[in-house]
Amino acid sequence: MDALITRLERRFGKYAITGLPVIIVAGMALTFVLGMLQPGYLSLLKLDPLRVLGKGHAHFPEVWRLVTYLFIPRSQSLFWGFFEIWWTWMVLSNLENAWGAFKLNAYYLIGMLCTTAGALIVGGAVGNLWLNLSVLLAFATVFPQYEILVFFVLPLRMKWVALIAAAPIAIEFATGSWGVRAAILAALSNYFLFCGGLLLAALRGRKVEVAQAARRATYESEKRASSRPAAIPRTCAICGASEADDADIRVCSCEKCGGTPRNLCLAHARNH
Repeated sequence: MDALITRLERRFGKYAITGLPVIIVAGMALTFVLGMLQPGYLSLLKLDPLRVLGKGHAHFPEVWRLVTYLFIPRSQSLFWGFFEIWWTWMVLSNLENAWGAFKLNAYYLIGMLCTTAGALIVGGAVGNLWLNLSVLLAFATVFPQYEILVFFVLPLRMKWVALIAAAPIAIEFATGSWGVRAAILAALSNYFLFCGGLLLAALRGRKVEVAQAARRATYESEKRASSRPAAIPRTCAICGASEADDADIRVCSCEKCGGTPRNLCLAHARNH
């Protein structure tokens, strides 16, 4: 996929929108303010395929819904609204720095098309949950060790944040109908297209690390075993038979020998 993106960037890179994170965040801030002033306003922005096509209760095609759903905040709480805007800017700006403007534009555009496909499959109005999740998954794949402070105290790496965020969607995928599953797969197609290779490489790297750790543990165990001093074989005090020759050597003492312990083979232990 990277090779294709590189070729497309050479040809169409001049059309890329630089500063896309700023545009998205500014749209979210404006929508948040308008939603606080007029809560019913947000329903006019959701991606509703029927209304986009001018069907249902729409008197004309409401084509703006193809774009405006990108800016709908998940919460009308002042604190969580501000947090969501900051979070979106942080994730998108870091992705733009890592990928460049063209690749982020392509990822977002394909994500929009995939979300529209998911809405068509579901057959109802949807927000930007799936698209935002795909962006979060991409960020966690590119920066798995990026650390945030939950409630400004608890450090948590992005790979765990992504797993927590994806868990409800995974449950919905496992328990939902085939239509819901198809919609989720369609909506997250941009992630699999752009980050599937990185994800597989990370999984393969994890398997290699586990195998290397197992080999290292085996090597250290063998090294410790080989470094132990070898036990000196015992020999019979009378005939010189040795444990090295599979002789059964025992420590014996008796009154006839003065009670002094001696190493004796089985034959001399019985008769000496």
